[in-house]
Amino acid sequence: MLDIKFIKENKDIVAVALKNKNREDVNLDELLSLYEEKKSLRQKLDELNQKKNEAAKDRNIEEGKRLKEEGETLEKNFAEVDKKYLKAMLSVPNIPSLDTPIGKDENENKVLRTWGEPKAFSFKPKEHFEIGADLGIIDNETATEVTGPRFAYLKGDLVQLHFAVLNFVYGILGNKEILKKIADDAKIEIDPKPFLPVMPPVMIKPATMNRMARLEPRDERYHIDSDDLYLIGSAEHTLGPMHMDEVFEEKELPIRYAGYSNAFRREAGTYGKDMKGILRIHEFYKLEMESFCLPENSYKEQDFLVAIQEHINKVLNLPYQIIICCTGDMGDPDHRHIDVETWMPGQNKYRETHSADHMAGFQSRRLNTRVKRADGRIEHVHMNDATAFAGRTLIAILENYQTEDGKVAVPEALVPFMGGKTHIEKAF
Repeated sequence: MLDIKFIKENKDIVAVALKNKNREDVNLDELLSLYEEKKSLRQKLDELNQKKNEAAKDRNIEEGKRLKEEGETLEKNFAEVDKKYLKAMLSVPNIPSLDTPIGKDENENKVLRTWGEPKAFSFKPKEHFEIGADLGIIDNETATEVTGPRFAYLKGDLVQLHFAVLNFVYGILGNKEILKKIADDAKIEIDPKPFLPVMPPVMIKPATMNRMARLEPRDERYHIDSDDLYLIGSAEHTLGPMHMDEVFEEKELPIRYAGYSNAFRREAGTYGKDMKGILRIHEFYKLEMESFCLPENSYKEQDFLVAIQEHINKVLNLPYQIIICCTGDMGDPDHRHIDVETWMPGQNKYRETHSADHMAGFQSRRLNTRVKRADGRIEHVHMNDATAFAGRTLIAILENYQTEDGKVAVPEALVPFMGGKTHIEKAF
């Protein structure tokens, strides 16, 4: 959440952000009124407690009793106002960065740069679900019978390819020399500290998800009523809270995690859209980068995460474009949102395969995750999260590396991780 002091002193800036993020339902006047009411009640409670102490010292029993009753009423009023105030504060989205384009939806996102030339095929390239069905490596039909629509079985060489990409990417994220080269090539002056591998829980308490500012929209989440737990939509949902209510030492930062987990999304509102294959399924697998850094390094940190995403695509020889999302196409906690869109020849267009979210201090303020500076000052850290690998990279490989004889070539960088196998072939 934002700092109430910032909101008070920059009400016009916050109002513009609400408009640009399509969140004009948030009432700033009501929020500030609740803040003043809460502050006034807190002052009255402090004054009353002082009077109670004086009455006790003077052994004035009647006055003490009267003040106690008055205090109970004030405490009740304070609790009610505080609850309303907190709800109002949590409804205010983050302020977009200065370089974020103003726009209503994804159609107004901006291309920052492109890399690679889409391959020219001597035949009509197939979409990934056609390749998957022909080779027997993607089975939506059986999954629909067993579980329901928008689920899939991955089989045979595609499973091996999945873990090949996973191990290939982990090899990058854990190698300081590779990370330094990525930073140097991108001209980013940053500590190339490796990522710590994590396999986080895939369930999370509603209160914790709310502190991450990711509980909404709830219609995108799967909820387990019996235990009041949500299934995560990305590993960052349980990576981010690992340090809630903690204080880092300045020398410890940055701290970077690479979390691999199942991810669950209801894909509400997309019925009939991308129903085939594994593009928009309810359960998928994802490797997510999460970082905690000093505020002055947070933009560079996001740029570094994007540079890692670009490096992965370059080594796999997958053409892509970098998109900076507009105000109307970014989440409430996002300060700056960047996507990598990879070329999909079967679909004849670029599709999002990676995203990188820069939250600044928005999440850490809700999580109460702070850093103690060398001079003793304590402030909130800044947080970033970004995709390292998800199923859409498999889609990109299937479509970009398909061959005329119906097979799929394995990208050269992945052959060692496939036991020397150079082609994906038909499963039994």
